[in-house]
Amino acid sequence: MQKKKTVTIKNVAQILLQRGLIDATQLQEVVVSGEAQAQRLAGAQQAGYSRRLTQIPEKASPAEVIASLNLEVPGSGGKLLTEDAITEVLAAAVGLPYLKINPLKLDLELVTAHISRPFALKHLIVPVDFSAGVVTLAVADPFNDEVIEELKSVKRMEFRRVLASRNDILKILREFFGFRASVQAAESEVGSAVDLGNLEQFVRLKVGHEIEGTDRNIVSAVEFLLQYAFDQRASDIHIEPKREKSLVRLRVDGVLHNVHAVPKQLHPPMVSRIKMLSRMDLAEKRRPQDGRIKTSHQGKEIELRVSTLPVAFGEKVVIRIFDPDVLMQELDQIGFYPREYQLYSSFIRRPNGIILVTGPTGSGKTTTLYSSLRTLSSPEVNIVTVEDPIEMVMEEFNQVGVQSGIGVTFDKVLRNILRQDPDIIMIGEIRDRETAENAVQAALTGHLVLSTLHTNDAPSSITRLLDLGVQPFLISSTVIGIIAQRLLRKICPACKRDRALSADELEYLGLKTAGRVSFGEGCGECRGTGYKGRTGIFEVLDVNEGVKAVISERLDLASLQQVAKRDGMVLLRELAVKKMLQGITTYEEVIAVTG
Repeated sequence: MQKKKTVTIKNVAQILLQRGLIDATQLQEVVVSGEAQAQRLAGAQQAGYSRRLTQIPEKASPAEVIASLNLEVPGSGGKLLTEDAITEVLAAAVGLPYLKINPLKLDLELVTAHISRPFALKHLIVPVDFSAGVVTLAVADPFNDEVIEELKSVKRMEFRRVLASRNDILKILREFFGFRASVQAAESEVGSAVDLGNLEQFVRLKVGHEIEGTDRNIVSAVEFLLQYAFDQRASDIHIEPKREKSLVRLRVDGVLHNVHAVPKQLHPPMVSRIKMLSRMDLAEKRRPQDGRIKTSHQGKEIELRVSTLPVAFGEKVVIRIFDPDVLMQELDQIGFYPREYQLYSSFIRRPNGIILVTGPTGSGKTTTLYSSLRTLSSPEVNIVTVEDPIEMVMEEFNQVGVQSGIGVTFDKVLRNILRQDPDIIMIGEIRDRETAENAVQAALTGHLVLSTLHTNDAPSSITRLLDLGVQPFLISSTVIGIIAQRLLRKICPACKRDRALSADELEYLGLKTAGRVSFGEGCGECRGTGYKGRTGIFEVLDVNEGVKAVISERLDLASLQQVAKRDGMVLLRELAVKKMLQGITTYEEVIAVTG
């Protein structure tokens, strides 16, 4: 009988040496310490899993072991050798395609329908595609021929293999099979009452290996969903009732992705669970409601803002995820260019006046305001915010939430805030004449006021204030500066490529010539989108003497913009083009965001 081929730490290390990813000294380090490191990894991993997952092979893969040694790739400037990079090299060596698994592109039904959970865990395989009668399996062991033959015999189907990292496969098996098991169990008992339990203000969500079938199933399904969203860096979760199912979508880097389809009868109990976590009225299904959940993920607190809305087929739920690392950043890290950063920094250091941040929903205004308040926060300063609703609870500020139902509105709160001895006031949004007049009054009485407006650019904010009934001389006396902002998706560094702009593209952007620009081809790191992360662009209008003269004379918007540009204001389109020419974003993103 022919001996089965195996992948060992030593032969993987030799392949890496041949490809130039390690040197001879590192090869010796791997050979000497590899087995001991494998034992340490196995012990640590088994301690992290519950007894229900004992089917997982105890031994870590050679790629995991070598990656855990944190070896630097020779000549890469400090770049570490990762499990994915090792797996990709191994795939090429054994003649299998390599796959970086993108969870957002997988079908829950496909992953869980063809192979049982125990079998998948035992052999570390996961279905990732089905087309033309052939199931594509992501495998961790490139030489598992017997398993494939067994599947062909039992299932009477054709299977092909692609190689993926062990950690990617384990993550999919935990999340997808866990969510599927919870949904199926909940579906079978949907007619019975579901005990949703008592809740604290702070909700501790379980991590993946703690959520098991023995938990209450609706509870488990919701927790799997939240953990999955956190892992995917999602900013929003949409749970949308349709005629025959409930659709779950995640927004990642500004783009919505379909991730799950849940049986329609499970939609109401899932919504009830989320409403209870966020302290909403469970009985009220005809009116929109707002709530919030505070939890933690990987050692840091995360706030979730929950909104429900009655639609044609039930209650739609949107959960916005507020990560403190995103919401509270250093001002010089969110995308400002030097001129705009210096101007804005000078605005927020003024003792009094109004600073306006403008842009559409989702343009990053909240991040700019919270980051500004964090910069200004100190024991000597009293910061009071008025928000609808409070985006994220921060103990450094005194935050007031608007509650229109009981008469706590922006204008009423602002009238009382001045008795609270504030130094800095942040108003969530100036929506009406009363709020605008109160903001002006606060600025005139020696306070620094930060707020937002929904306008397309910075100069338009002046005409918006005039439309709200604020007198020109009051605008000139109180408004310090205005910024308009947008968020641009950044090109994924892992699949970044260059190309030349066509003559039509140059003409559309108003450029005579340009060097090569960049784009993302799409890879596992960016889930095939070509983008990873976002950065801001900021059009900053300094309300100086020239701008004040235009306001006082009630000249049109074009005159105001002309004066501002003469004084050095850079338009949003120009800023976006600059990011494109620096290789930060793409031509397509510039057009999509700046019109």
